[in-house]
Amino acid sequence: MANFFKKTFGGLERSYLFRQYLFGFVFVILILMPISQLKLSDIIVPTTIALILWGFYPYSRFVYESIIEFIIGDNIIISNIFLFLFLKIMTMGICFFFSVFIAPFGLLYLYFYHSKLEKQSKANVIDN
Repeated sequence: MANFFKKTFGGLERSYLFRQYLFGFVFVILILMPISQLKLSDIIVPTTIALILWGFYPYSRFVYESIIEFIIGDNIIISNIFLFLFLKIMTMGICFFFSVFIAPFGLLYLYFYHSKLEKQSKANVIDN
């Protein structure tokens, strides 16, 4: 079981995770700011949901970026910076709020990818 978590949740680089958690935390703050004046019993559920979404956000973003990289490839797109930033924030929001549904695809990919690498490294040890 520990191997499963290492291959999935430990499958992304720490710098990538840190960056995505930092951006995701902005959405957590945006969710919690309006409800901060409520009673403690009224903010437990939204806070829990926000933290769960935040936990899955990097893996959701990984799926999105992988799909975009596959579609665009090495091409360079020249665009208006304001349009680019608007679309970037929108896609980050979509990835955050739907992270519970999108992230499992990224976690599955990471599991199979790291399992394949593990098999290849064992085969290389046996061959040598």
